[in-house]
Amino acid sequence: MTASLTGKRVAFLAADGVEEIEYTEPRKAVEAAGGTAELVSLDTGEIQALNHLDKAGTYQVDKTVRTAKATEYDALVLPGGVANPDFLRADADAVRFVRDFVAAGKPVAAICHAPWTLVEAGVLDGRTVTSWPSLRTDLANAGATWVDEEVFVDDHLITSRKPDDLPAFCKALLEQLA
Repeated sequence: MTASLTGKRVAFLAADGVEEIEYTEPRKAVEAAGGTAELVSLDTGEIQALNHLDKAGTYQVDKTVRTAKATEYDALVLPGGVANPDFLRADADAVRFVRDFVAAGKPVAAICHAPWTLVEAGVLDGRTVTSWPSLRTDLANAGATWVDEEVFVDDHLITSRKPDDLPAFCKALLEQLA
């Protein structure tokens, strides 16, 4: 039985191109444990999720990253997808939002290609992380040590490689929040 997350708020920062399962599965885990999940994005309206490179569902944005503050949440989830983190890392408000969570010592969970946003936020120097293998050099250039594990927890930073790692990723996220 998972500890209750009643009263906990979790921001899911995502944009068009988010890998659908990397958004929906952690969100379901948070909500099933009694937490509140909010989709934070670059603009109002909906974002277009993908299943690899094919269109998947659309999801209603709860708040824009311009108006969101890390102080309003207990944790941050960064789902992957190739395009999603590329859009996020090019947005100054998104980068600030991520940096604020890390500076506050709040749990930040990033899967697959999502650590690209952590690279841009400049928060990986001296950290150990995992990701989709193609990010290995980018993460090393940002000062991180890359490991090939289904989930790696470095203090409050939780990272995983791919959708197959979602059970371990969600478990680590819930443990950090509980």
